Amino acid sequence: MKSEFLRKDPISALAYLLVFSLLAFGVFGDGFQSLERGLYDAGVRGRSVVPSDRVAVVAIDEQSIANKGRWPWSRTVQAQLLDAITAGGPKVVVNTALYIEPESNATADAAAGVAQALAASPLVSQIPVEIETFGVMLGDAAKNTPSLKPIAQAYLQSSLATKYTSSVNALVAQINALITSTATPDTVLAASMARNEHVVLPLVVGLGETLGAEDPAYAELLARISLPNVVDSHGAKASGALPLPAATISAPVATLSAKAAGLGHLNAYPDPVDGVVRQEPLVVNYYGHFIPSLALQATTLALNLKPSDITLRLGEGVFAAGLKLPTNSALLLSTQFYKGRNGASAFAPDSAFDVMAGKIPAEKYKDKIVLIGTTATGTGDVFATPLSASMPPVILMAHTVSSLLQQHYFTRPAWGWMAEAALMLLLAGYLAAVVPRLSAGLAAGVTAGLVIGLLAAEYLMLTNSALWLKLVVPAIFVGTGYGFMLLKRFNFMEKLKSASESESAESNRMLGLAFQGQNQLDMAFEKFKRVKPVDDRLLDLLYNLALDFERKRQFNKAESVYQYILGESPNFKDVGVKMARAKKMSDTTILGGMGNNTTAGGTLIMMGGEGSEKPMLGRYQVEKELGKGAMGVVYLGKDPKIGRMVAIKTMALSQEFEADELKDVKERFFREAETAGRLSHPNIVSIYDAGEEHDLAYIAMELIQGHDLTKHIKPDTLLPPADVIQIIARAAQALDYAHLNNVVHRDIKPANMMLVAATNSLKLMDFGIARIAGSSKTKTGMVLGTPSYMSPEQLSGKKVDGRSDLFSLGVTLYQMLTGQLPFHADSMASLMFKIANEAHGSVLALNPALPPAIEPIITKVLQKDFELRYQRGTELADDLLALLKN
Repeated sequence: MKSEFLRKDPISALAYLLVFSLLAFGVFGDGFQSLERGLYDAGVRGRSVVPSDRVAVVAIDEQSIANKGRWPWSRTVQAQLLDAITAGGPKVVVNTALYIEPESNATADAAAGVAQALAASPLVSQIPVEIETFGVMLGDAAKNTPSLKPIAQAYLQSSLATKYTSSVNALVAQINALITSTATPDTVLAASMARNEHVVLPLVVGLGETLGAEDPAYAELLARISLPNVVDSHGAKASGALPLPAATISAPVATLSAKAAGLGHLNAYPDPVDGVVRQEPLVVNYYGHFIPSLALQATTLALNLKPSDITLRLGEGVFAAGLKLPTNSALLLSTQFYKGRNGASAFAPDSAFDVMAGKIPAEKYKDKIVLIGTTATGTGDVFATPLSASMPPVILMAHTVSSLLQQHYFTRPAWGWMAEAALMLLLAGYLAAVVPRLSAGLAAGVTAGLVIGLLAAEYLMLTNSALWLKLVVPAIFVGTGYGFMLLKRFNFMEKLKSASESESAESNRMLGLAFQGQNQLDMAFEKFKRVKPVDDRLLDLLYNLALDFERKRQFNKAESVYQYILGESPNFKDVGVKMARAKKMSDTTILGGMGNNTTAGGTLIMMGGEGSEKPMLGRYQVEKELGKGAMGVVYLGKDPKIGRMVAIKTMALSQEFEADELKDVKERFFREAETAGRLSHPNIVSIYDAGEEHDLAYIAMELIQGHDLTKHIKPDTLLPPADVIQIIARAAQALDYAHLNNVVHRDIKPANMMLVAATNSLKLMDFGIARIAGSSKTKTGMVLGTPSYMSPEQLSGKKVDGRSDLFSLGVTLYQMLTGQLPFHADSMASLMFKIANEAHGSVLALNPALPPAIEPIITKVLQKDFELRYQRGTELADDLLALLKN
């Protein structure tokens, strides 16, 4: 027996290796790789290396913003910060702020507006001609009427005839001189950069496959910043071993880029497995131009290296005199992240305000690489790294620059994958040939030692040699393989199978109740049918199970349970009546996408006959219908477990979308529900749950006792202006919170804004629903949505952000103050044209009782160009609340 067991075990071990490999590198590949990366991160944190003392960080932190105003600051202020740093004599200054768009000068803009108004006024365009004409007419009249000669002579000598035109022309010239002489913030910052001569600026590339040809506008810039020395190592181009491709490029404005000592891309590279940034893309490939990263550009400048001193070896890395940065085939370098001491950061940033105020001596930055960037909450993106779940970009760059300077990086040896594969085969041999010969205890000890040894080996290689061999998967393989072989050796599978076949009646009863409690009713029925003998206790359980099937509107299954009960006890309770009604209901009560008798919009038939149980949606008991919307019905529901009343919004997806769209729409529906569910704000309706039953998707949300704002948009039902302004300000604050959490509503209108009856407070609802509805066409072909409230960019199908919501909120404000929409037309095409091209009417003309200061607020929020609108909801809310105080 033992020889036969040993003879078969190699086959078992090989089969297990194949199945495990399929799971580890295929089906559950990301999960296993996440475990590998977890140990890698631990090794990064455990490596004892000291960060470079040449790197300093100046942060735009909360203190700086509190004293200098909200970010982004004017470039004039940023120039002051740069001058304060420059005074200390830094080696390189890296500014991580993006200067893609020029910044205008308020004085010059105001003067240009005055000049434009003056040029269009009668003072310049009409009066000079009329003065000249009047003089000619008066002269002609004086020739014929001698008594008019003194008047004509006096007029010709007056300032009106002799000085008016020259005075107006002088004024125009003076205004134009002011326009041309006023320095812009860009020129001020450029002058500051010229004084430093070692400022490096970022550019941003759009990663992705290239289409068409490169942008010729950047030809000169690319020639300046691209790495010229490129070596195709071992046929890297032919094998596709190239840097990450970039399809687009966005560079600083020419005024600033011309003064920069260097430019580099500022793109991070989150790991595609778990989104953690572990690697630096040293170079990206823009149509054959190899653009260095901002960190690489700063490092080479600090080492006095020119682009011509650097050699880029495709598929290998970046090399120069004294600088060796080996990478993977995509030129991604696995950088070091430095742990701090005593709870402090390895790169303690200095406050930008303290630098400008002189509290930090400029000499601190002598010969340093100074990195400038934001760390204040809400001022930019943050990244997950092996050290932190939310690291600001400027701190991330500090770790990267220090890693490049000191060449602290991690490598995957070229032979690594072969060593890992050979190790898997060796471990399979251990399972096949060694484990069967050892006692269970000894085999467990040896296997545990192997698992611990493999994990420790990976950790030690990372911390001591900066080498990464992936040994987590082999450790899992040998650990689980030992369990598999142990089960086989002691015939555990056969024993478990035998135990399953001889389940006791009580265990089946308990399993049935457990499945029923988890709403797995079919499994519960299967377990209950195994209970022998059948007694009244079991019949009661089956009776309740049938009622649960009824609540889920699965009347055919309820009929099967009642039929089983009748087969055991023909006179049990009212089962005969229940079965007849269930048979009838299976043909008459339909929900969502089931069958051909679905009610319009997926309406749930609440009662199907006498004694019918209240239907359920997920865990919620449906009490009654509250109303109907564009894509479904809203019900009053109750969570039986906690007694909470909820509003349940349903969408009959199978009726609204084609079969080939349905899977994608469902995923998007639950993704939008999850995103909206993360919002927690007093003026946003809370989302409790989302689910699906029979292609009827539903969202359970906070039940609001009140009414929507459509009640107050007619001229005879308008609220007092102060109440309207207060409501819209609260809505703007709620939208600002949502936008900061990357949630755009897309369908702001009075119908989606509720007033709570008890407190008269506002609640916004239906976040994310418009994204689902917007991709659907109803059976009449009409695109769902509310065009009257849509922004111009939304109507044109462009990508929208929070500023589109603010436009819709502006339309709602206009309507609630005047009782009319700002744009209305007889046809959809005409309405869309007006929204995109025509100006709205004055609210003061429609409602003269309104405060005049409301007009510029509405004008700004309804700008066609979203760059000219309010950029954040808090800006609109602040202006509205300030209006109330006045």
